[in-house]
Amino acid sequence: MSTAPMSTVLQLEALVSYQEASVVSRQITKADAGNVTLFAFDAGQELSEHTSPYDALVHVLEGRAEVRIAGKPSILGAGDAIIMPANVPHALRATGRFKMLLTMIQS
Repeated sequence: MSTAPMSTVLQLEALVSYQEASVVSRQITKADAGNVTLFAFDAGQELSEHTSPYDALVHVLEGRAEVRIAGKPSILGAGDAIIMPANVPHALRATGRFKMLLTMIQS
């Protein structure tokens, strides 16, 4: 899927839709230094624990999610954000349907 054109006003929540029993993603932009991706999680869906070589900012746009970083859980709601440091195990679980913007930045 192509990335969004530069200098375009984006209605982020409208750019990704929920699908039953799925996690849907849409890349907004990508560069050598990192990328920005939208996600829509159906209730109960998750990304299992993993690590990334990039620092990542999760910004919840809608709904609620549990974000676990190095085993420590945090519950985030719309408007909340959290930084997941590079090379630290993390996981996400939708406590209900939720949408997030993920910004990954090369360390």
